[in-house]
Amino acid sequence: MGNIDRSHAQRLMEQAGLDALAIFQPEAFRYAIGAPAGVATMWGRAGAAIALVPADASMGLAAVASDHAAGSIRKSAAEVDLRTHRIWIDMLDLTGAESVEQINEAYRRLGSVGPRPETFDRSACFGLLGELLNERGLDRGRIGADLEFLPAADFEALRRALPTVTWTDGSDVLRRLRSVKTPREIERLRRAAKAAEAGLARMAAAVKPGTSLTELSSAWKSGAQAAAAEGGFGLSGHWDFISVGADLSDMSAVVTPGALIKADVGTLVDGYSSDGARTFTHGRASPLSHEIFKALETAFAAGFDQLRPGNTFGAVHAAMLGSMRKDGFAEYDRGHFGHSVGGSVGIEEWPFFSSANPEIIQPNMVVALEAPFYGQGIGALMIEDQFLITETGADCMNTLPRTLRDLSAE
Repeated sequence: MGNIDRSHAQRLMEQAGLDALAIFQPEAFRYAIGAPAGVATMWGRAGAAIALVPADASMGLAAVASDHAAGSIRKSAAEVDLRTHRIWIDMLDLTGAESVEQINEAYRRLGSVGPRPETFDRSACFGLLGELLNERGLDRGRIGADLEFLPAADFEALRRALPTVTWTDGSDVLRRLRSVKTPREIERLRRAAKAAEAGLARMAAAVKPGTSLTELSSAWKSGAQAAAAEGGFGLSGHWDFISVGADLSDMSAVVTPGALIKADVGTLVDGYSSDGARTFTHGRASPLSHEIFKALETAFAAGFDQLRPGNTFGAVHAAMLGSMRKDGFAEYDRGHFGHSVGGSVGIEEWPFFSSANPEIIQPNMVVALEAPFYGQGIGALMIEDQFLITETGADCMNTLPRTLRDLSAE
């Protein structure tokens, strides 16, 4: 089961004059179809997995994927019209087989005979997409493709393979569609935030003089994994950017009295990544560190005041940058103060809280608001929380205090 709100998708495609979206990026395929795109996507080329989302919400979803991935896709998304192509992996169902002849018969039943491609056959994939478009009367339609992902050579091949289609860039429609989350997506992000924050609590408890950065990272991971297990859900991944002390690139650093400990961390639940950060010390930080952090706290509060439906992402940036300037940081010029979160390629999704960004904040967006400062010779300081935008404001998914916590005093 995919995550697309088909009614919302229909509105966006009608506004853009599209008859359908053809989605090639593996993460976006998973978003649309509700199942992984398969290993053939590791080559970074278009065609191994394609999701077809017609603008007409009454028309079902369709997909092109490898025979290797077909089983998991059919199990997770039985309602999707799936067409399969052969890849290099030789695999079949041998349930009940007891002889080599039965193995050969299984190949013949499956129709899986003859040489397989080196990786996958792009032309075969585009041909299957053409069949899907033809059956739906979309073969002469205006189809949006996610050109932000599509390699130029593959796009040229796609246009040659399906010349009656009017191909256009559907990246903006896809980004806008993904920026507003469904209840299932929101629950994944809540769980991911909860696990990551539990990891931060475990990490904070491990902080003492002499604790290494590696040990802090391990404590964070174990706390996050334990919280997920206790909550009855699994983690599909995790990441952390932890720094200790004045040298931001020192991976062998250990905790010393008053050194800054910045932990920017996230866990993934079904591919959806949380994003949050806190700053700690063990012993009082320097006066300059406290002055910087106080300005970050004020800026974060100014941004939070602007975090509501109908406001723009640019207004949040303006409020936070203006706050930093008001506190004397005349040359501080952060490119963005946060972003949407979800299941895209990286941690940070569009839209961003960037300068003059006119994109409107909408209910059911999930965003990370961040106020960072990186100073080689001082260390890193950061506040970051994850919010669900509601009809009236923003609901924070985090609970840890946003202060610069001196753990030696607790």
